[in-house]
Amino acid sequence: MRLLIGRTLSGSTCNITDTGFTMSAENPITPTNFTSSLAYANGLQLAYESWGDPANPTVLLIMGLGMQLIAWPDEFCHTLVDQGYRVVRFDNRDCGLSTKVDSAPVPNMLLNALRYRIGLPVVAGYSLYDMAEDTASLLDALGIFRAHVVGVSMGGMIGQTLAARHPDRVLSLTSIMSTTGARSLPGPTLEATLALLSKPRKNDLQSLIDHQVKVFGVFGSPAFKYEEQVLRSHIERALRRSRCARGIIRQLAAIMATGDRTRDMAHIKAPTLVIHGDKDPLVPVAAGRDTAAKIPGAKLKIIEGMGHDMAPWPLMAEAILEHIRTVS
Repeated sequence: MRLLIGRTLSGSTCNITDTGFTMSAENPITPTNFTSSLAYANGLQLAYESWGDPANPTVLLIMGLGMQLIAWPDEFCHTLVDQGYRVVRFDNRDCGLSTKVDSAPVPNMLLNALRYRIGLPVVAGYSLYDMAEDTASLLDALGIFRAHVVGVSMGGMIGQTLAARHPDRVLSLTSIMSTTGARSLPGPTLEATLALLSKPRKNDLQSLIDHQVKVFGVFGSPAFKYEEQVLRSHIERALRRSRCARGIIRQLAAIMATGDRTRDMAHIKAPTLVIHGDKDPLVPVAAGRDTAAKIPGAKLKIIEGMGHDMAPWPLMAEAILEHIRTVS
């Protein structure tokens, strides 16, 4: 087992294991045929994990704004592997252990929000189209020609863009709690907006954990509550792995700069499943209905009591497996 030590991010050392897997409090489940490494993709280094037999069909998981690959529950990944799929999850650019695009400006988000509201161009170092190219390049680097693509929130936007621009690479698409970016859609609730704008009292680890617990309490699924200690453990694991506030701002600017992708939806040829919660305060369920209506032949599954989190992952996994089996 070889350990690569990367640069330090806010006091957290970036550790990536090339082969094998070590049990620890941060890695509670041991996958089979596990690989964790860096791939050179689209001029960047993208941190990724591969679970399961590489000879099996691949399910590529794309996470949302500021969320690391470990935000995909280990149990969710195991469920897919146990059903005969290879699972690849990765850190997007500007997140986790992947390249931080520090050459790009850190936009003034208040000014960007004002420009977006009145229809002026938004300042951003890159767009969702660039992030979709990252994803296609990652598939190239891993020798994967086609994959079942599953994206959450911003990851769903990236997945939609990948499917529209690289239809030959996408066997199926599952877009979860995501949106087309249409300007006519409702935005977050007031409570969710205030939670987004809130800041921790201090910058120490405990204060950061306390703050994120409150934020996730607003975004979370009222019918599928995480136990607070479990949620705290997940948050601490992520914070110890990496922190990059500037990267979150740059990713958010990319979403705003890309804007309405309605025209792209008509170019999606892959069989598509749209999953959304009816209690999502961040990306309201109207966005899920809009996405399903605009992608030819898309199916829509609305989960009652689901907010904007992965708490209902067993229901998601069941729906995803049913969807991709019909394609396989």
